[in-house]
Amino acid sequence: MATLSYLIENRARFPLGSHMSLRAWAKRLMTFPELLRRNRRRHYLTRNGSNIHECAEIGKIKADGNKQNLTIGAFSFLGKAELALHASIKIGERVCINDGVRILTASHDVSDPEWKHIKAAIFIDDYAWIGTNALILPGVKIGRGAVVGAGAVVSKDVLPRDIVAGNPARVLNRKRSESLKYNPCEFLAANQAWIKG
Repeated sequence: MATLSYLIENRARFPLGSHMSLRAWAKRLMTFPELLRRNRRRHYLTRNGSNIHECAEIGKIKADGNKQNLTIGAFSFLGKAELALHASIKIGERVCINDGVRILTASHDVSDPEWKHIKAAIFIDDYAWIGTNALILPGVKIGRGAVVGAGAVVSKDVLPRDIVAGNPARVLNRKRSESLKYNPCEFLAANQAWIKG
């Protein structure tokens, strides 16, 4: 959603010179630096081999390792997250990853006398929401529409629409709606300035 061409095409339009028009353009100018920063982050990653949709939003992530291991779908948002790209991390569409999240694709085998490195890919399906300070461990698959609660430590797969919390993460006795249709990028102030005015 952060590409300027997308925002210009889909911007809220008001009568020229009206109060709403002036207000919208003032907001757009005030939030423009953040819009540019997110675009630069995405451009840096794609230039280094990541496959990131032009409508994905990239916050202040720390992505260590092979950038070619990172794939992010349309309208997904990553906040101040840390990604260890020893193996593939695939993030679907309309995923929200909050600040403080750590996604690790490698560890060490504690039973191995040589303490060998173990790598395993991570997949986060569409509409998943990863809460603040959650930790996703190697080899985990997070299903469509699943929620990982703030501070949860996820070492096992999370089924679609399941809500997990705690350390270790455990399934709560409720599920998310089957008909999810939101766009987490629309909640960002810089984008709202363009789309809503």
